[in-house]
Amino acid sequence: MGSRIDKTISRLQQRIEEGQYYEAHQQLRVVASRYVKQANFNSAIDILFSGAQALLKAGQGGSGGDLCLFLTDVYKSAELKPDSGNKGKLIQLLRLFLPEEPSRKRFIGEFIAWSSKFGEFPAGDPELHHVAGTLYAEERDPYEAERHLTLGTKESPEYFARLEYEWYMEDESHTAALYAARAVFPYLLVGNLRDANRSLQIFTSRLTESNKNLSVQDTSSATADLRIYPSLPLLNFLGLLLQSVQRGNAELFRLSKNHYAVHIRDAGTWDDALEQIGEMYFGIQIRRQTNPLMDMMGSLFGGPVGGGGGGQPQSKRVGGPAPPPAVDLD
Repeated sequence: MGSRIDKTISRLQQRIEEGQYYEAHQQLRVVASRYVKQANFNSAIDILFSGAQALLKAGQGGSGGDLCLFLTDVYKSAELKPDSGNKGKLIQLLRLFLPEEPSRKRFIGEFIAWSSKFGEFPAGDPELHHVAGTLYAEERDPYEAERHLTLGTKESPEYFARLEYEWYMEDESHTAALYAARAVFPYLLVGNLRDANRSLQIFTSRLTESNKNLSVQDTSSATADLRIYPSLPLLNFLGLLLQSVQRGNAELFRLSKNHYAVHIRDAGTWDDALEQIGEMYFGIQIRRQTNPLMDMMGSLFGGPVGGGGGGQPQSKRVGGPAPPPAVDLD
């Protein structure tokens, strides 16, 4: 059977090399469908993976994307787990897509859905989210990148903070905290305090390294160390917010909110996030009856962060990710 599959793949790849894209695409679908009907899923996967690779490399994004979607359907039919081998095929194919190919976004959505159904993470496999998020970050599509990096791996905060800092560099200097919060809030809202801290640390490190004249004061106590930025009050608030969550200190949370209330109001989009954080971590009941997590995520990921607004990437508005998942905290 292996030899037969190899011969089929070789013959269809030759047609692709000869420019017979439509014929090769149709035959690949027919052969793969035959194997699926026989429940010979491994052969169908080999055919589709090889064919999709060849078509994508030949610049045939539509045909290649169609086979990629077919491949994810086979994964679902076979009830395959998102192990390294199965994910590896999807990641290889993803990297072959051109950014403007419409089927790529659907392919990402389908393999995230597959990994959610057959894996251990309800919101999708963190590695797949990380790869998709870094890809979007490289292409300066911040809204899509944010959605995936929020649900990524322990390597994701580095890319997330870098994305936000590079975006911030195109805006006014006083808006730093607005961009830092775009990583801090989502991580907190999916229960990932580790990466919320890490993203803020990376962002502020780049900020101080790039701005030698920025005034910074280091404060220490028996329970915490904190960096104070006299000219950036909301950045101070984010540091206190993380301290209050880490220590489970509801009083520090309330005092910080009150102290920086004017600045928080000026930020314009933080109220819903802070209400949700207050309920999640401190049991402070939200007063309204809507779904604040989804409302906040949609606002945070879909709209501008505020501030100067100069140079912000023009990208489609998108909704937020799924409700809080199990998060990869290894």
